Amino acid sequence: MRTSRRIAVVILILVGILGGGYQLMNARTFQLFGTLVARAQTSGKVVALTFDDGPQPVYTDQVLGVLDELGVKATFFVTGSDLQKHMAEAQQIVAAGHALGNHSFSHQRMILVTPAFVRDEIERTDQLIREAGYSGEIYFRPPYGKKLVALPYYLSQTNRTTIMWDVEPESDPAVAAASERISAHILRNVQPGSIILLHVMFASGQPSRDAVRDTVVGLQQAGYRLVTVPELLAMQAQE
Repeated sequence: MRTSRRIAVVILILVGILGGGYQLMNARTFQLFGTLVARAQTSGKVVALTFDDGPQPVYTDQVLGVLDELGVKATFFVTGSDLQKHMAEAQQIVAAGHALGNHSFSHQRMILVTPAFVRDEIERTDQLIREAGYSGEIYFRPPYGKKLVALPYYLSQTNRTTIMWDVEPESDPAVAAASERISAHILRNVQPGSIILLHVMFASGQPSRDAVRDTVVGLQQAGYRLVTVPELLAMQAQE
């Protein structure tokens, strides 16, 4: 009987550890080491529009065209593997005055990985971002938003800030299926200092690409100013 109880206790402890690890891995507003920002603490009506993955031909041009027409800047969290193949598109992003962020090299989930793996993923991509001509501070966004121990520890040791988000319309498949639902979700949930996440760099991102214009116009009509992540964090530091 005592053996059965001990086994049950061990199982409960393991379930608790696994459950805690899962919550930590997916937490948007907390990590074990270093600085994480999901929304800037600012009273001003400013927000950051961010795009993950890429750059990719065609889709980069489409998004840059809309942003240029509307006179706003955004932040592109790019992957090293895409940068290697599409450096010209990355250079276009930089030339247009937008910010580049590091989204890892291979876009693998960076959990239960070695410090050497983390270092390689980040440093290779940082180097490519510099080769694209970007000179600003490079912020990091974890692939799939997942982080546990090795990743945040390395970011902390190298003085890198983790950038998450607080508005993600694509997390709901019903919303993600239609551009008008995407923009409506953003406008309904945005607040001062929000960091908005969209995926526009692949064929499946057509609804999100179509939502960019209405989103920007709607935010501007609501009195918001769109800035890059570096600009947003600079404003936070000044308050």
